[in-house]
Amino acid sequence: MQFPSAVFALALALQLLGSDLAPTGTLRAAFIANNPVQGRMDDQTGAASGPAPDLARDLAERLGVPYEITPLPTARGVLDSVRTGEADIGFLAYEAARAELVDYSDAYLLSGSTYAVRADSNIRRLADVDRAGVTVGVVAGQSQAVWVGEHITSAQIHTFPTVPPNPAFAAMLLDGTVDAIAANRTRMEELVRDFPTVGVLDGDFLVTQQAIVVAQGERAKLGEVNRFLAEVRASGFVQASIDRAGVPGVRVASGREARE
Repeated sequence: MQFPSAVFALALALQLLGSDLAPTGTLRAAFIANNPVQGRMDDQTGAASGPAPDLARDLAERLGVPYEITPLPTARGVLDSVRTGEADIGFLAYEAARAELVDYSDAYLLSGSTYAVRADSNIRRLADVDRAGVTVGVVAGQSQAVWVGEHITSAQIHTFPTVPPNPAFAAMLLDGTVDAIAANRTRMEELVRDFPTVGVLDGDFLVTQQAIVVAQGERAKLGEVNRFLAEVRASGFVQASIDRAGVPGVRVASGREARE
């Protein structure tokens, strides 16, 4: 039985594309396990859900290959896994310093960052944070920590080596260890939902672009990833993933956002 030439050409193209993006025959992806903007892990089943796992799964299906998605504890871990070839693609927020080490795709979603404070705090606006006597908590290596380090001049900065669980975040606000916590809005909105004694400030001090990274110089890979992301943004796939995961504080990117 002979296949029509167009079908044969499509099958061949998918094989070639799969070998480029997934040279081992499996699309290997990595994301930050404790960043709800990207995804979540089910403690009982070990299943990954959310925008990053959904995108990895759909990309693998288009390539006609299986996929593996690995949750890693830090952004640095994702960065290193792509640079060493342990992962074919990684999910990371755009930062200029990171862009010197890996190549970034266009953004697929935008994530706001804000501060959590005590519900009775006299810090009511973003502008109230950077003043003497205020201590701002940040998590080392996160985009919010980079921004706070570059822009906060009067407040003190308290750095957490890893992401504390929400009860610890709330306890540190309530006992005065910190007066404000800088993090992505998704995490802060979830904190407020669980602890009514905590509030979240209106507005975002930073909007980060969530994107896919590949090893430097992989132009063919990057081009295919960008074409894939353009399709899933336009089709509503990314929005549906956000809605399904119930992720607050994010929106679909246009893919044309400027980067400094």
